Amino acid sequence: MKIVFTDSDTVTAGDISFSPFAAYGTVVRYGVTAPGQTAERVRDADAIICNKTLITREIMERSPNLKYIGVLATGYNNVDIECAKEKGIIVTNIPGYSTDGVVQLVFALIFELFINLGRYSSSVNEGDWIKSPTFSYFPYPIRCVAGKTIGVVGYGTIGSRVAKAADAFGMRVIVNSRTQKPECPFPFVDMDTLLKESDIVTLHCPLTPQSEKLINAETLSEMKDGAVLINTSRGPVVDEQALRDALDSGKLAGAGLDVLCKEPMTEDCPLFGAPNCIITPHIAWAAYETRKRLIAIAEENLASFINGTPQNSVSG
Repeated sequence: MKIVFTDSDTVTAGDISFSPFAAYGTVVRYGVTAPGQTAERVRDADAIICNKTLITREIMERSPNLKYIGVLATGYNNVDIECAKEKGIIVTNIPGYSTDGVVQLVFALIFELFINLGRYSSSVNEGDWIKSPTFSYFPYPIRCVAGKTIGVVGYGTIGSRVAKAADAFGMRVIVNSRTQKPECPFPFVDMDTLLKESDIVTLHCPLTPQSEKLINAETLSEMKDGAVLINTSRGPVVDEQALRDALDSGKLAGAGLDVLCKEPMTEDCPLFGAPNCIITPHIAWAAYETRKRLIAIAEENLASFINGTPQNSVSG
């Protein structure tokens, strides 16, 4: 079996080993694959393991040996699933591996927006505390999250954990999701109610035709003045120009984003340089422990496929 990794540099900085995969066949590993290189690099592959490389119908049709695609992520919108089903190609993903990392980044973004830790640290390092006439100074706003309402959009594995953590911080939690889950201890509300009542809106929904640009000029106008938006789901869930306008006008007090519509960020991104907007480069999943878990599950997925008992299949 020939196993081709198309973009292994997206999951390692040299600190993760891929050696276990050699037990299943010949491994060819590319750090990054440009769109024009994909067809040639995978044309005789039996298995492709990728993160963000686009595996289109054309790529599959030009890869006659292809039987398996392992996606190194929970989302798999980079693969033409319908084509894979037609051709009997098994596609697997890795659900749940990054929950802890995403939850901690959600709250890191919230706390930075509410407490201004970075600005205070910079101020101290610039000598402002040395010159302060009082033992404490607070030129930048500091707010408590306790008592604030957080609206959680999407109540899957990550959304439910965010809700639980928010509850532990004394926040009022309300939830909107495609499916109301009876075990959820928090009230389910419609989207209009969530937007109007939330001090913080945090997005944990998959990218679908229904959720694309869910946050747009109209929905932003429904949010509380001075509210905060957090997005660690998928970039296209947010209309970036509409969000920029809401930040520029002061409608929103801030935004914390780990995902954008185009990644890496482009110079013409509407959110580049936006006021009170924290953008991290899609790192919620990237803790060392999380990436080790990712690769371990990817190996399990491949082994299960080879053994005839595929796990985490998203292609039927």
